[in-house]
Formats: sequence, structure tokens, C-alpha cells
Amino acid sequence: MIRFAIIIPARFASSRYPGKPLAALRGAGGQARSLIERSWRAAMAVPGAAGVWVATDDARIAEAVRGFGGQVVMTSPACRNGTERCAEAVAHLPEVDVVVNLQGDAPLTPAHLIPDLVAALAAAPEAAMATAALRTSPTTYAHLARDAAEGRVGGTCVVTAGDGRALYFSKRLVPYIPADHPAPHTALKLHLGLYAYRPDALGWYAAQPPSPLEDLEGLEQLRFLEGAAPVRVVVHDPVGWDCIELNNPQDVPAIEAILAQRGID
Repeated sequence: MIRFAIIIPARFASSRYPGKPLAALRGAGGQARSLIERSWRAAMAVPGAAGVWVATDDARIAEAVRGFGGQVVMTSPACRNGTERCAEAVAHLPEVDVVVNLQGDAPLTPAHLIPDLVAALAAAPEAAMATAALRTSPTTYAHLARDAAEGRVGGTCVVTAGDGRALYFSKRLVPYIPADHPAPHTALKLHLGLYAYRPDALGWYAAQPPSPLEDLEGLEQLRFLEGAAPVRVVVHDPVGWDCIELNNPQDVPAIEAILAQRGID
């Protein structure tokens, strides 16, 4: 039995959306809950987890999490991204085989993907980390393409090798898709804000400086690739709803519509 814990890294500062973890999202019945609570609820629905912790350096987020019954690990404001925050937080958790990082801006992440991700990492001893992606539906592709056309940084795409190794991650739509492509959504894989690491890989990561591509793209997982640490990608078919992250204030109505569609209050 693989013992895994879920950590939700959360920070208050954000250049695109300051205070994002405490942004209110209304559910199907009109109930407003903060983004961090909705992400925590998504994590709590995962079967088999040894526990769920929010890792933050902000007292406001910590107070909100304790207010809805969540567990908090306070981490240093020097953490540059969620993976570094997980690396610091893991020392305060019970001993586990795998640490799962569920992004605090991804409340629509399907719970069933996490056990699959943990199992995929266990089956790939050469991999430092495993992450998840979805084949894009026409509506998800349209959302990503609209963000790109209007100059917003939206979701992240991943390009993979035939054996499931990650080749590259980008906030651009990659690979390039010709304008006459008959079904452009079939060429894209949407990276989900979901990672599974071995604890020693987290230690390795925290000891490395930020990599050049990581700095350019603002994508923490590129430090693994530039450090020649293999990343396994588990690709799933679309799950029946668009797994939109809250990256910009303009994403709120779309996420609320999906919460309503799925009957989540």
C-alpha cells in the first residue's frame, strides 16, 4: 500500500490576481466559498490519502483554512513556488512514500486522478515526479485559444514523448497547430496543476537553483526537466467538464458555471 499525503500550496501574493486563494466562488446553490476551501474540498474527496494540508506563509490564508476545518503547515515566504513549499512542508507531515501537490487554484481537479497518479509514479522508478494532463475537448481548447488571442496567460500545455515522458511545458499553446488543422483540440494536452513526488526528489529540487526556462515560463516543473530529472505524464481523456484553473479574475464566471453544472455547492 502506497502511503501518500496531499499538500495544497497557497500564497496571497500574485501578480495576476492578488489574494486569489481567498477569492469567493459561488456554487450550484449560491453558496460562496473561497478558492482555497474549494480546492481543499476537492482534495478531501480523494480516496486513500493519509491527510490533506494547506502549506502557506500567509496568516490570512491560514486563518481561513483553520476556519473551515483544514490543517495548515506554515512555510517560509522565501519559497519561490509550490514545489519548494511542498519540500519545506513535508518535514512537518507524517512519513509518506509520495507527496501530492494539488494546486490551490484548481478546484475542478477530478479526485480520481490522484490515486492513478500515485500508482503511475510507483510504477516508474526512473521518474522523479509524475503529473497529469487531459486531452483537450473542443470547449477547453476554445477557452485556451481565447486567452491566448486576448493576451492572457491561461492554462499550461504539455508535450510528451511516446513513452509518456514530458518533453516540455509551456503557457503558450504548444505544439504549433496549423490554421487549417481540422480538429485543433486533438493536438493539445492540458497540463493539470497536480504533481506526485517522492520525498527525496523534493529534497533534490529544493537544493537546485531556479532554471532558465523555469524563470522564463514561470513554470516550476521545468526545473526537473532542465535538471535531467525525468517527469512521467499520465494523460487522460476529457472528464466531462472543463478543468479550468483560476488564473485571472475573468475565469471566475466560467468556474462558477461548471460548479453549477456539476451540482457542487
